Amino acid sequence: MSAVTAPAAVLVLGATGTTGSRVVSRLVREGHRVKAAGRRATPVAGAEAVRFDWYDPATYEGALAGADRVYLVAPLDSATPADVMLPFLAQARASGVRRAVLLSSSAISAGGPVVGQVHRALPGLFDEWAVLRPSWFMQNFTGDHMHARSIRQDGVILTAAGEGRVAFVDADDIAAVAVHALTDVRAPGTDLVVTGPEALSHAEVAAVLTEVTGRTVAHRPLAYEEMRDHLVASMPLEYAAMLAGLDRANAEGAEDRTTGTVRRLTGRAPRTFRDHVLAALGDTETAPPTRVS
Repeated sequence: MSAVTAPAAVLVLGATGTTGSRVVSRLVREGHRVKAAGRRATPVAGAEAVRFDWYDPATYEGALAGADRVYLVAPLDSATPADVMLPFLAQARASGVRRAVLLSSSAISAGGPVVGQVHRALPGLFDEWAVLRPSWFMQNFTGDHMHARSIRQDGVILTAAGEGRVAFVDADDIAAVAVHALTDVRAPGTDLVVTGPEALSHAEVAAVLTEVTGRTVAHRPLAYEEMRDHLVASMPLEYAAMLAGLDRANAEGAEDRTTGTVRRLTGRAPRTFRDHVLAALGDTETAPPTRVS
């Protein structure tokens, strides 16, 4: 009697992160075998927890064992992630991974900064691939991002984006697109710009947060240099300058667009920002409105 071979797994890097956790949950619900990878191999219901650290190549082999698809989330706060990602991807290809889906950003094209170098290399490494280029996350204002923290602590959003509009997208919609790209019979073989249904200024974001939570939130615009110096207190200067530069590009209209990617790949419309805030914060006890100077 021949041995039964286990189905190949989907390896999800950053499995406890904003998109990775949602990708794992969706894959598990759909009945896929999932390896949930992170630095601490945190247990995830329905998935196999594995330890993975971009900066520890000794963790690569165990994470890749038995996987034929991988969801790629770059190391955080690195301005040059290709340095560690490209050697890992070469090992992934050699180990039997046939499809790779990379989380990038709508602000970064192939060959551009940060994961742009990985984006450019991906088609040469894998026959089946996709690059997700989502706009800025709605969760930045409701989760554990610096904007969400400043909203909770001070009732302000600090950016160098001015009145520029951004088509913020819910991480649940990004995850839905990612799962489609990972599991559909045919890989997209392209980059996918993923946005919400409407482009909003940060002042409009603040107005929605104020309406839903009952606590006054205001957008406080900063100059590029002010934003960079504000960020450098919590990250390397090079990374702070890059993020402040993205804000400046937003002020010039770089993210003032919407796409039909979510509806085309999932069959449903992307969530609006107001609906996201209602789901994330609307059922919490809110403080009385406060005045922001």
